[in-house]
Amino acid sequence: MPKVGMEPLRRKALIDAAILAIGERGSLDVTMSDIAGRAGVSSALAHHYFGAKDDLLQATMRHLLRELGTDTVAALRKARSPYDRVRAIIEVNFSQAQFRSATIAAWLAFYVEAQRSPAMRRLLRVYANRLHSNLMSGLTELMARESALQTAESIAALIDGLYIRRALKQGAPDPKSAIHLVESHVDMAVASSKR
Repeated sequence: MPKVGMEPLRRKALIDAAILAIGERGSLDVTMSDIAGRAGVSSALAHHYFGAKDDLLQATMRHLLRELGTDTVAALRKARSPYDRVRAIIEVNFSQAQFRSATIAAWLAFYVEAQRSPAMRRLLRVYANRLHSNLMSGLTELMARESALQTAESIAALIDGLYIRRALKQGAPDPKSAIHLVESHVDMAVASSKR
């Protein structure tokens, strides 16, 4: 008989293993067997919990979005000003939990997969809409709405671009320089809007 309470642990282990496997491979070209082996379970058990590989990949993407969302909410609770809100969102996107090699590779693989998978495209749209909404909640208090819309779009593009650039480099990610670059952009946008 299966051990009671093991399913959530095994599901989490499979999702973590999927992130690592995708990170090492740099694409979604991994098998359920590869992922199951990393998680220390049989391939049959992985299929039992998730069905097909696409189901596991979607669960992995939802997991990354959930973690990012939880971290964002926690950071926004600490923000005391509109600028703090924008900074908090930037810092979460480049935190140690988010801006690490395996997670970066997984995000990029999911972006590529979204070109052919409507389910992945929907998940990425959820991410983009949340990011936009969170940024606008601070930016609209710092500048006119039209400027805030353009700044939110440019911040999102910088975040995505820095993830792509990071994926092309060797060595450990440098969150401090990424945060500094995006915050410098925000400072310029805010200053420009006050002229």
